[in-house]
Amino acid sequence: MPTFTAADGTELAYHLRGEGAPLVVLPGGPMQASAYLGDLGGLSAHRRLVRLDLRGTGDSATPADPGSYRCDRLVADVEALRAHLGLDRMDVLAHSAGGSLAMLYAARYPERVARLVLVTAIPWALGMPATAEQRLAAARLRSGEPWFPEAFPALERWLAGRSDYDPACAPFFHGRWDDTARRHEARAEEQFNDEACERYGSDGAYDPPATRAALARVTAPVLVLAGELDGGPRPELARAAADAFPNADFTVQSGAGHYPWLDDPDWFAGRVTRFLDGRGVPAPPVARPEADSLTQ
Repeated sequence: MPTFTAADGTELAYHLRGEGAPLVVLPGGPMQASAYLGDLGGLSAHRRLVRLDLRGTGDSATPADPGSYRCDRLVADVEALRAHLGLDRMDVLAHSAGGSLAMLYAARYPERVARLVLVTAIPWALGMPATAEQRLAAARLRSGEPWFPEAFPALERWLAGRSDYDPACAPFFHGRWDDTARRHEARAEEQFNDEACERYGSDGAYDPPATRAALARVTAPVLVLAGELDGGPRPELARAAADAFPNADFTVQSGAGHYPWLDDPDWFAGRVTRFLDGRGVPAPPVARPEADSLTQ
């Protein structure tokens, strides 16, 4: 397991999978060990994945200063990884909460980003959180599922702040609540650093006006990928995030939730690979016309 040392002396770990040009991968959670990303639906067959364990997660060390878990401070760790890898510019893929870290990195180091992929990323860094109403609207799309009658009231209670997160809500984060999704969820609890999660977006982490102004000058191509059934972000919110970049491509993966590489690995890996290789902007045909229309 390779490691490198951050500017404050914290030893950070990263995991390599696959062959080819490197793709630096920033996990979500926030502050979840990168193991949950696996090989991103077979993306490792096309790229050498460099999955970073953020400080205090996975195989990375716990920092002396817990304040360094804040998203804007983690930017320095991403830059230290780039320097350690010896890359002048790098392709970056970020999932979920990691999308805000990637946005802050691109805003601070635009010359270091070759291509950027934001996968189901809630744009907290742009001052656009996913609202309870948006999450509930997405959840109602699943009303025909057998697990819905138990899961929806649990989701309502959690979003209203009347209860802690209930595992019964988990199916809403997946396009398919199958054995693969259940195994994915079963491993999640042990992958989180709860203290780091709370500090990730704490006061001072984001400055949306400054970030928007900086991202408007980013010339690197950006792919923003949303899941049709995801509530955080819904496709409309993801599209609004794409508008912050001057050279962004936006697509919606049909039938996908918050982890689209689990819902349709071949589609996901193919779409991301074509973007990273600069081949053909349009996505392949999707099964549902309503999802396809969102990409126009």
